[in-house]
Amino acid sequence: MDTLHPDLNLLYAQHLDALCARADAALQREGFDHLLIAAGQPHYQFLDDRDYPFCVNPHFKHWLPVTQAPGSWLLYTPGRKPCLVYLQPHDYWHVVPAAPAGYWVEHFDIQIIREPAQARAHLPRDLSRCAILGEANAAIDDAAPNNPSGVLDYLHWQRSYKTDYELALMRVASRLGARAHRAAEAAFHAGASEFEIHMAYLAAARQTDNQLPYGNIIALNEHGAVLHYTDLAHAPPAQRHSFLIDAGASFHGYASDITRTHAAAGAAEFKDLIDAVDAAQTGFCAKVRSGQSYPELHLHAHHVLAGILKDHGFIRMSAESAVESGLSSTFFPHGLGHPIGLQVHDVAGFQASDSGGTIPRPPGHPYLRMTRVLEPGMVVTIEPGLYFIDLLLARLKDKPLAREVRWEHVDAFRRFGGIRIEDDVVCTRDTPENLTRDAFARP
Repeated sequence: MDTLHPDLNLLYAQHLDALCARADAALQREGFDHLLIAAGQPHYQFLDDRDYPFCVNPHFKHWLPVTQAPGSWLLYTPGRKPCLVYLQPHDYWHVVPAAPAGYWVEHFDIQIIREPAQARAHLPRDLSRCAILGEANAAIDDAAPNNPSGVLDYLHWQRSYKTDYELALMRVASRLGARAHRAAEAAFHAGASEFEIHMAYLAAARQTDNQLPYGNIIALNEHGAVLHYTDLAHAPPAQRHSFLIDAGASFHGYASDITRTHAAAGAAEFKDLIDAVDAAQTGFCAKVRSGQSYPELHLHAHHVLAGILKDHGFIRMSAESAVESGLSSTFFPHGLGHPIGLQVHDVAGFQASDSGGTIPRPPGHPYLRMTRVLEPGMVVTIEPGLYFIDLLLARLKDKPLAREVRWEHVDAFRRFGGIRIEDDVVCTRDTPENLTRDAFARP
């Protein structure tokens, strides 16, 4: 477990046992005999024969670390060895998926097919007894995904609790991301453009854009005020003030999601603000504990960040008044974070139970992506921010609350864009495990 690529044999066997037990429970409860999971098929661009980058069904890669085998299927019947129907076509136009190999292969009955339609012969005859998970375009003849809600609700709920195998993969994804973040920071201080920083990141992560879990946010100066900025300017700015990077990495289908903000040389006041947000963020991470309501943690973050705005001279009113009036949302307009794992914004963040249902967001906080109470095994991001967003500031100026803002100070910080700091944190039965900080602490 101390190497970049840990020995996964034992951990995977335990993980597979857990997935089989979860599938057994879901199938029995909903009255199905078999679980079928389609890896998926590529999506083609409108009026063209070019496909978009393939993105595997997350339910498929939950069972095995195969992310680039479109047309493949997984079949699980309780009490039997899982079956992988693996499409390995005769094809000279594209790279053919390699033969299955690795720590997971011995646990599957593997059937190689050469054409997508051949998968049907390996699937159960009576599809009415099957829970079939996947996108509509994965259908083969009469084998079409039905995505029964009861099965999905149960499996999504259970996916919130990561196995030791999943945590091992997420630790590696965090180390890959941290390594690439260091390279990006060095490129920023060397005077690189957003595009050049992005390329330095890819080289250090050793992943292409399509292999990353999401599109990199590489924002210099005021671009940091665009929450999902992905334009990647090719020319460096005339003056460098700040650098916000939100970028992760993937490992065996699992994601890391990391954000850091850096001040340029000479921007001492902005560096002080970054340090204040960083200290607050580590405090929020420490509260990722069993029994903690995530919405309450989000509201706590608003109070702490509003206090920073007050202490650093951006607002006149108290932190409590800034939160109650909604003023704090002008500077912190998004949620504190979200579940993460097989997907960057992972499933079941709002789910009330393993039977479904929804836990609503707190009033006035429409962008929060998780409303559950934290439990051991959950992994969430903690990503507070403070931003100087022209659109939101203009709206604020038209309200009576505008008199509570020190506008000359706010205007002086618009050139920095904003601050966001994000870690991936595991809720345990004791002290939380910060995957991101641990990764940065390694050489």
